[in-house]
Amino acid sequence: MAQVTAQQTAAQNRLKTVLADPNATRAAVVAGKKASFFCANCHGEDGNSRYPEVPNLAGQHPVYLLEQIRKFGSGQRKDQFMQGLIKVLSEEEQVQIAVYFAESKVKPGRSDAALAAQGKNLFGKLCVRCHGEQARGAEAIPRLAGQQREYLTKSITRYRDKTGERINTLMQIATAPLNNGDIAAITAYLTSLK
Repeated sequence: MAQVTAQQTAAQNRLKTVLADPNATRAAVVAGKKASFFCANCHGEDGNSRYPEVPNLAGQHPVYLLEQIRKFGSGQRKDQFMQGLIKVLSEEEQVQIAVYFAESKVKPGRSDAALAAQGKNLFGKLCVRCHGEQARGAEAIPRLAGQQREYLTKSITRYRDKTGERINTLMQIATAPLNNGDIAAITAYLTSLK
C-alpha cells in the first residue's frame, strides 16, 4: 500500500509542477492530446464523449482525473477496457492526459427548461455543498456540469440503490430521497451547464 501512496504522491507532485508553469502546462496539453489518442474512441477527441453512457472528461479537475487514472491502473476502479489501456501509459503520459482533458471545454447538452429548473432546485438542496454552485467539482469531487445525461442517471441511480463498485456514504445519503423523476430533473439541469 505504501508503494501505491508513493506513486500517487509522485504523480500528484508532477502534476502540480506542470500546472505551476504556464509553458509546461501548454506543453503537457500538446503531449496529452497525442497520448490520449486511444481515449478518443469513447471519450471523444476533446473529452466530450461520443456515447451517452460514457462520461465526458473535458473540464474535469486535473487532480481528479489523475486520481481516476490511478484507480483504474491499480484495479481500484474496475473496467477491463480502461484497466488495460491505463497500464500502457507512463506516469508522465498520465499527467499529460489529465492536463489535456482538464483544459478542454465541455459541450453542454440540451434539456427541457422546466425539468432543468426543477433539477436546479434539487441540486441546490442536495448536491451543491460538495459539487459547488456551478457543479464544477474540485480536486476530489467530479465535475457534473455538462456531463452526459445517461451517464449521470446511471451513476446517481447506482449511488441511490447502493449498487456498483463505487460506494460512497455521502453520495448514498444525498441520493436516498430521490425518485426516478427527481434524478431525471437533476440530470437535465446538470447536462445543460457549461
